[in-house]
Amino acid sequence: MEMLTDGFVRRQLVERKRRLDSVVGVSPEDPGLRRLLKEIDSALERMDRGTYGLCEACHESIEAERLASDPLVRYCLDHLTPAERSALEQDLETAARMQRDLLPPPQWRFDGWEAAYHYAPLGAVSGDYCDVVVRGDEAFLIVGDAAGKGITASMLMSHLHAIFRTLIAVGLPVDQLVERASRLFCESTLSTYFATLVCLRVLGDGSIEFCNAGHCPPLLVQEGQVARLEPTGVPVGMFCEGSYAMRRAKLMPGDTLFIYTDGASEARSGADEEFGERRLADCVRRYRDLPPAELVRACLGELEQFLAGARRSDDLTLMALRRVPR
Repeated sequence: MEMLTDGFVRRQLVERKRRLDSVVGVSPEDPGLRRLLKEIDSALERMDRGTYGLCEACHESIEAERLASDPLVRYCLDHLTPAERSALEQDLETAARMQRDLLPPPQWRFDGWEAAYHYAPLGAVSGDYCDVVVRGDEAFLIVGDAAGKGITASMLMSHLHAIFRTLIAVGLPVDQLVERASRLFCESTLSTYFATLVCLRVLGDGSIEFCNAGHCPPLLVQEGQVARLEPTGVPVGMFCEGSYAMRRAKLMPGDTLFIYTDGASEARSGADEEFGERRLADCVRRYRDLPPAELVRACLGELEQFLAGARRSDDLTLMALRRVPR
């Protein structure tokens, strides 16, 4: 739990204590404020003793994602009371509903383009990031994967969603958009958290501009050949300072771009065999003439056939973008 005891979390707790102290000075009789202040003091004391992040019942480590979302947690999941378990389940249901509301329409058309995606959380919530933003005569597509799984990853995903939505409205070029998003993400999260992503700017003339921040290379299918759009920079949030290169490509009617998260390429069968990028590229090449929604379904079907009932171990996102005749 060392990553949660130094630096960022301590500073956050100290700042939270400072603000509460000022509020308690105005409302000294509020029992809720005093209880919260006592919990913060207790967390800081546990940090000083070196017991922060350990369950007070069994002394084993508390789940990291729960600590990241609530640094005042004192018990692991196995030692929650029935009321606490019920509250956690309700929180998960709310988080899942809010995350679904952030997703774009499953199919989308824009000025000579059409796209479709499949988004499948491993559990109640997902750390995969998927968004489509139409802005005037251009559109932005973003597919990413936040570090970790579960609640913490879903919070990071929601944070990225807010950052990119805000910055897209400013009208920045793609490389500056990703660079500024990375800086904001780095400055507002723990240093151990980052996200890989692909950010595309799509124009009506068939051209795209993109940055690949350490993400799985999208697959560009042109004239039956598959090319990889390699990373142009490190994952966002990994460093607070840094630049990203922007690349351009021109798609003709019938050309397709396929974007995915590693929940597809790194999926493993019951025999512990990886699906792999090569199988995925072969699948995209084989079904390249299908509309995006059907292409996504076909690739998903091949993945499920490969797994043959084996449980996925990660969130999964597949997106297809196709240039269509006007």
